[in-house]
Amino acid sequence: MENNNQTINQKKLMEPTIAFVGMTHLGLISAVAASEKGFQVLCLDPDQNLIDSLKNTVPFISEPQLIELMHKNRERLTFTSDFKMLHKSAVIYVAPDVSTNDQGQSDLSNLNNLLNTVLISSARDNVIVVLSQVPPGFTRSKLTKDRSIFYQVETLIFGQAINRALYPERYIIGSLNPAEELPKPYRLFLELHDCPILVMRYESAELAKISINMCLVSSVTTANTLAELCEEIGADWSEIAPALRLDKRIGQYAYLSPGLGISGGNLERDLATVVNYAEQFSTDYGVINAWISNSKRRKNWIWKTFQKVIHKNGNPSLIGVLGLTYKENTHSLKNSPALEFLSHVSSCNIVAYDPKAAMEATPNYVKRAQSIHEALSGVEILVVSTAWPEFGAITVSMLLQYMAGRVVIDPYGIFNKNLLIENGFTYHTLGASF
Repeated sequence: MENNNQTINQKKLMEPTIAFVGMTHLGLISAVAASEKGFQVLCLDPDQNLIDSLKNTVPFISEPQLIELMHKNRERLTFTSDFKMLHKSAVIYVAPDVSTNDQGQSDLSNLNNLLNTVLISSARDNVIVVLSQVPPGFTRSKLTKDRSIFYQVETLIFGQAINRALYPERYIIGSLNPAEELPKPYRLFLELHDCPILVMRYESAELAKISINMCLVSSVTTANTLAELCEEIGADWSEIAPALRLDKRIGQYAYLSPGLGISGGNLERDLATVVNYAEQFSTDYGVINAWISNSKRRKNWIWKTFQKVIHKNGNPSLIGVLGLTYKENTHSLKNSPALEFLSHVSSCNIVAYDPKAAMEATPNYVKRAQSIHEALSGVEILVVSTAWPEFGAITVSMLLQYMAGRVVIDPYGIFNKNLLIENGFTYHTLGASF
């Protein structure tokens, strides 16, 4: 075993330095994961304030394991805003996050600026890889006579990003000539992750990313559609989903948990991209419109459930909301179901708690609690709008002790339904009748 470890360590010493340009979520996570694999990593961003924060191990994002791995690999991570240092890197990833507007349209200006700077600042033999998500045709449009560029699909998930960067299921690479072998330093980096490497033309790789997300949206929409039916006919989706996972045509990892519509920006971007191309080339996109319609409908589930509750019990004196971000393990509130619900109850007294959302992101008519206990105290209706793991530690005895009322709206099933009902609570969750 010792000899094997020595061989691995010797191999790592010979591996090239990797650079990641753009220290937003995608670039930072990818850089830290590369350092954990044993590489010397150059982390570059033109924002000096951001670089200074990262040098002090103060990231602006929240991800499990991130800070721990930054500390662990401090000697392998070099943070800088000096683009001249790119010459020291054999492989250069251009990896800023690509923001979207409310219509799911991408703002590629920052990516374009960084890519142009990299092309100017790097050497001709440097391997340049676009890691940011781009529409089909983007990478080919950036080719020049004397430089080759590759496109690599990223499949990171907020809250699971480090783990997915360390242990990818496969690599999807867009290339000008898919039949040609990848440049050696790039190939060595990819091969170290011990997963399939699929090389294809640029447009196929760019569309592959979108295709993955469309299949995910399809599964989520199916779960949401049938979960809503369960709520009306007395079925329980939590009983049905395990049966589906045992079907090989569906599988144990399928997205079968009902949710509150599509949020966060990335999936909305891909839906908008497919619609735009379909309109341009007169291909069918009827199913995409159906997915979008279902997402809008399910995003209002909390509000519709709340209306049923107050119709029966009257208006509450205080509403408690647990979670503001659009999903757990992220700081992002982009298209958050919690904000959608809060917009409908702005005239009510509301107290909310979220472990990561920025205080300034909270609507001014909402009191921001500093703890779970404060968010529970005196509330008549409790809404769990984000499935943060720490909310699972809330016990029935805590709810009985702190809450003034006995109504819980828990779409994601954080709490034990039967236990709450046994203790006199009215409990509402996705996919089960009220």
